[in-house]
This record gives sequence, C-alpha cells and structure tokens, in this order.
Amino acid sequence: MANGLLPLPEIPPEQRTPLVEALLAIICAQQDRIAQLEETVQQLRDEIAILKGQKPRPKIAPSQLEQPAPPPPPAAGQKRPGSDKKPKNAQLTITREQRIDFPDPPAGSVSKGYEEYIVQELVIRAEVTRYLRERILTPDGQSLLAPLPAEVLPGQHFGPDLICYILHQYHHNHVTQPLLQDELAQHSIVISAGQINNILTEDKQIFHEEKAELLTAGLATATYIQVDDTGARHDGKNGYCTHIGNEFFAYFASTDSKSRLNFLQVLRGAHTDYVINETAVAYWEKYGLAAALIASLSAGPAHFCDAAAWNERLHALDITAARLVRITTEGALRCTTTPPSRTSATM
Repeated sequence: MANGLLPLPEIPPEQRTPLVEALLAIICAQQDRIAQLEETVQQLRDEIAILKGQKPRPKIAPSQLEQPAPPPPPAAGQKRPGSDKKPKNAQLTITREQRIDFPDPPAGSVSKGYEEYIVQELVIRAEVTRYLRERILTPDGQSLLAPLPAEVLPGQHFGPDLICYILHQYHHNHVTQPLLQDELAQHSIVISAGQINNILTEDKQIFHEEKAELLTAGLATATYIQVDDTGARHDGKNGYCTHIGNEFFAYFASTDSKSRLNFLQVLRGAHTDYVINETAVAYWEKYGLAAALIASLSAGPAHFCDAAAWNERLHALDITAARLVRITTEGALRCTTTPPSRTSATM
C-alpha cells in the first residue's frame, strides 16, 4: 500500500466486463489525483514550516535492511537471468547489402564464405528532381501536359518528406524558423523564410478537421472525461486554454474566457445550434428563472442555427441582463452537447 492508498484487487480476465474496466480506470485516476494532492499538501506544510522558522519534514532514506536480498548466483551450467535476450541486430531492417571480396588473395586461397558486419547510418541529403513533362497537341487542337507523379503534392515545389521534416522540427523539436532555414541551407535546400512560414501556417485545414474529429470520437467512446483550463497567451493577448480528455485522448481549445458557458461551447465541438427542449427548461428552472420568462422562451421557435439567431431571439424577448443571458444560453447549449455520464472538472 503506497501513499496510504488501498491496492486494487486482482480481477480474473473473465470478470473484466466493460463496466468493471471503466470503474477500474476511474479508481486509478482518482488514486493518482489523491497522491498528487497529498504531495501538494505536504509541500505547502513544508513551506509554512519554513516561513514560521521551523524545519520542514525531513527526507528519510529507505532502510538498507528492507531492500531485497540479491539473487543467488546461477548454478553450474545455468545461464544468468537476461542472458537469453535477442541480439540487437535482429531488430534492424537491412536496407543495403554490400559484398566485400578479399583484395589480392594469395595464390591457391579458398573462399570460406562471408561474415557479416552491421553498420547503421543516417542519410540526410538534398534530393532535387527535375520533371520533364511532355506536352502534346491533340488532333482536335488541345494542348495537354503530362500529369505529375502521385507523390508530388499539388502546387508544391517541396516534397512530402521535406515538409514533414520542417513540421516535425518546428512543432516537436521547437526549432525556430530562422534556425530551421539555416539548417536546411546546410543541407543544400534552397528555401526562403516566407516559404517556411507558409508550410507551417498555410493549408492546414486537414489538421483542423482532425482536431474537430478528435473531440467527437473521444466523447463518443469515453466513460468519463476530465476538464481543466489555464491561463495562456493568444495573439499577444491574455486568454485561456481549455482541456477536455482522459487517459485515452486529449483535446485543447484556445478561448478568451473561463466559464461554464465557455466550457459548454467548447464541449459541443463543431455544433453551432441552440435548442430549447425539456433539458433546457429543467436547467432554467433549476437556476430560478421566472416561470413567465420560461414560458416566453418556450412559446417561440425551439431551434436556432447559430449564435446570431439565438441572440436575436433574446433581444426580441428583451432579455438583456447579463445573468439572464448567461443562464438562458447555458440551458440552450446543454442540449447540443453529449458529454459522458461522468465528468471531472477543474474550472
């Protein structure tokens, strides 16, 4: 039992139903959170003790007596543990093989085969391809140009591997654009700062679509989610970064506010509509909206395609007070979100 937490019982595979797996995941996440909070509490106690002129909690090294005894030496004829590991070369994929003959062997020598010697190398070089595209003139007067191979990206004069390398260096290795341009120049790649910036920022719709699909797929498969947001800078201004996820997926969204309304807007993903139904009415009643106001909202249209249409409806009903706008909007947004049955939020 570590950190005062009870160990999880062993559950046979035949009893690991989806519900049991989900409960175990929730328990593990809660135990990790409890351990983090205990450590934070102890750190705060130590800081308070130091401020009071007292000594913090001493760090006691584990007793040498509690360490397990070393394993006995292997008996005669036995191999030591771990000696049956696979050779490292078995994990390699041979990309090129070169046969080396013995130079100027003495007369009468007989070949006894070849012995292998593995050398790994990383090949980074510039490769410039000039495509000569045939142009033809058809009998009906059309001028046609031979299409480029499938591996050439439309409208791009840089190959997919080079583009992937630029994206990886910038986003994963945090290489700045000037340093990235210098690095490519050392490999004889002729590319301007503007072209590097375009590769990093332009035509990234496929990544935005993948990000939107990530939230939808994560919410559809998650048994629970955790929510948190923290301060962040966006376009030189103070804002917030909202996180939604669990141990299987993570979704991040940059926003200008930190509120329940903002969370509902992020949680619904690509949805832009606002809906009035029994869920919205129950939410309004829970937060004490007047029955007459709820009746007015329910008497008109029940579906609004976007924020402009929703705000126009609120304006028509003379709902302008900040609290009323917030509560009515939160209720209409709850109908367009599909969160899992359990949500752990730190807002």
